[in-house]
Amino acid sequence: MSLMEKDILVKKATRDAFGDEIVRLGEKNKNIYVVDIDIGKSCKTTAFANKFPNQHVNVGIAEQNGAGLAAGLATTGKIPFVSTYAVFGSLRMAEQIRQEICYPNLNVKIACSHGGLTPASDGASHQAIEDMGVLRTIPNMTVIMGADYHSTRKLVEQAAEMYGPVYLRFTRDTVPVLYDENEEFTIGKVKQIKDGKDIAIIANGDTVYLALEAAKRLEEEGISVKLLDMHTIKPLDREAVVDCLNIGKIITVEDHNILNGLGSAVCEVVAEEGKGIVRRIGVQDQFGQSAPYEKLLKLNGITIENIVNTAKDLVQNK
Repeated sequence: MSLMEKDILVKKATRDAFGDEIVRLGEKNKNIYVVDIDIGKSCKTTAFANKFPNQHVNVGIAEQNGAGLAAGLATTGKIPFVSTYAVFGSLRMAEQIRQEICYPNLNVKIACSHGGLTPASDGASHQAIEDMGVLRTIPNMTVIMGADYHSTRKLVEQAAEMYGPVYLRFTRDTVPVLYDENEEFTIGKVKQIKDGKDIAIIANGDTVYLALEAAKRLEEEGISVKLLDMHTIKPLDREAVVDCLNIGKIITVEDHNILNGLGSAVCEVVAEEGKGIVRRIGVQDQFGQSAPYEKLLKLNGITIENIVNTAKDLVQNK
């Protein structure tokens, strides 16, 4: 059964996927370490800490120290996952990530909960809306956000198996479980949910569900949609974006600033190819507020309705 036909009823936070998968990885490989920044309960690493105390370090509220410790562990052949909130794991640790992890190309994974607007009522200080954009500009860094529980588990597993720095972004809030447990994912390769000929929609993370629901409505109105889950924004699947230029009209959807995130990455490819139109739906270069998650999405136009209306406008204005 395709996602277009599936009834999506279950919701899980992707931070829970990380917590479950890191325990499984710890059972398989004693070189897997978790470096906690004193918020293990919130970032879902408590089970790992309890089961593998010798593979776990809590540095306290000291993100930069955690990054440095992880770099040191990586030089000894360990595979450390630094676990904190996305706003701290990207911005507060940025210098250490650049100088101590990415510059020497060390095998460190930055695994961050509370990505995008999903912290919601925690307020603007905890809503990471610049994180993927900041880190994708650093050489050697891979940047990933899975759309749901099962895709996130698969991508965390692959991140552990590949060599090099990886940034993994998770949701605080629950999001719909889209994929089956046995669905396969490859870092750097888009997951095509549906092919189409009138409009291409490229989404990632918690917005994939919104894009899927919008695609269903558009199909009911006779608009054929090509729908892509771009879980990896660096390295971006350039070939998949170029293929969308056969349609020529693209919408990107993300829970991130429209500057320097998925939308910007897609626009770079389109501009270099010299053809095509892109409309970016995401956080409108503004800070969040303390409000329910759905309200914050609506404030930024990250809604099913806006995706549908934007698609209709592009298709009708030939």
